Amino acid sequence: MSERPKKPALFAGHEFMAFEGGDDPAKVSAVAHDVARALLSRVRADEQGLALERAMAYVDENGLDDLAELWSATSAHSLPGALWRLYVVRDLIHRRASEISVLYARGAESLHTVDPVIAGAPTPAGPEEMTSLADDILRGVFVGDFADALERAAAFCAVVAAGCVSFADDADAVHPALERGSSQVLSSALDAHAEQARALTQQALRLSHTAAEFRTCASLWRRGSLD
Repeated sequence: MSERPKKPALFAGHEFMAFEGGDDPAKVSAVAHDVARALLSRVRADEQGLALERAMAYVDENGLDDLAELWSATSAHSLPGALWRLYVVRDLIHRRASEISVLYARGAESLHTVDPVIAGAPTPAGPEEMTSLADDILRGVFVGDFADALERAAAFCAVVAAGCVSFADDADAVHPALERGSSQVLSSALDAHAEQARALTQQALRLSHTAAEFRTCASLWRRGSLD
């Protein structure tokens, strides 16, 4: 007999055990929503802050797999869906802080919107500032205004998306100069720039989509309809 998987320490035993091995989609969805509500309520009710510390450190210590099992299949416009995306964005920033800081700086320069102000990163914002921003946004979900935290996450994604677009435009702009040279010598460089532009554009689209999802969830929360 295989060993029964351990429940994540972030959740109560009965919550995770109710989810394990579930084959009824409706039941699995209901448990995912129940766990999200219970987690938010538990952390907000803990005046000592121990539950907040566990919620903040959980992915750092255990990875995203347990949260993915619980929440990744839920609607983007739901409480578990919003929490899942917030944890994913924070994990992305922590893993790629240097790259994200460069993209964020470029996006903040190129945007003519209030998104950099809403996101709340200092200027300049290096890797350490990016990870601090990610932590502040997630912390705000549990101890601050939930909708405001979602709006900050949306703004952050929008700024980084703008940075991706700007760098993609730079890569595209190199093409004419390369094409005037010897195609045999420079074809590999041309392909590399084209691939870089495609990858950045795809990343920008994903981030823009996530930003829109966060904004929708913020609106739903303010109307008391995010479940």
